[in-house]
Amino acid sequence: QIQLVESGGGLVQAGDSLRLSCAASGRTFTNYRMSWFRQTPEKKESSVVAAIGLNAANTYYSDSVKGRFTISRDNAKNTVTLQMNKLKPEDTAIYYCAGALDGEDYNYWGQGTQVTVSS
Repeated sequence: QIQLVESGGGLVQAGDSLRLSCAASGRTFTNYRMSWFRQTPEKKESSVVAAIGLNAANTYYSDSVKGRFTISRDNAKNTVTLQMNKLKPEDTAIYYCAGALDGEDYNYWGQGTQVTVSS
């Protein structure tokens, strides 16, 4: 299994940018598709924000962040990054990095990092 540690959260103003990073250790990172989820104060369940395939060729973005967020991965450094631009107050959430082996659910999660966007 892999272990995931997020970093880069913080308090910013609307319109600012933040870059979240997730460092993976343990098993072969290239075997895992990776995603960023977020959990808002209003919802108990987290929702996917962005996802990236094994070799970074395929990406997915939720409608709420499309055009503002960019997910990337560096398989040589075992990291996945979420670049967040033009942040909005509704982006305020705990952001989680998660990994899944091909064909499986997201069973590997980081501890989360808080992002707060003030208006």
